[in-house]
Amino acid sequence: MRRRYLVAYDVSDPKRLRKMFKTMRGYGDHLQYSVFMCDLTAQEKVLMLAAVTKVFHAKEDRVFVVDLGASRARGKDRVEFLGRAPEEFPVDGAVVV
Repeated sequence: MRRRYLVAYDVSDPKRLRKMFKTMRGYGDHLQYSVFMCDLTAQEKVLMLAAVTKVFHAKEDRVFVVDLGASRARGKDRVEFLGRAPEEFPVDGAVVV
């Protein structure tokens, strides 16, 4: 079963920041700056965390992962956009105001 995660990161080094962006593009939809929405299985989440761990420096950077719930249950309804929704984001269940 897939779960929906909101992933945000704060990476202090520009080179690592670009690498983190490229890494995260493989796991989810880019929403805004350093924020991604990811629908992942448990195994995919482990792979994503392993990939992210290789990029960031724990003493200087941080990664924030929020479990929003099952992708096809309440997790799909946990995100609202005010204004223009991201074009590439699957709006299945998202509210666009």
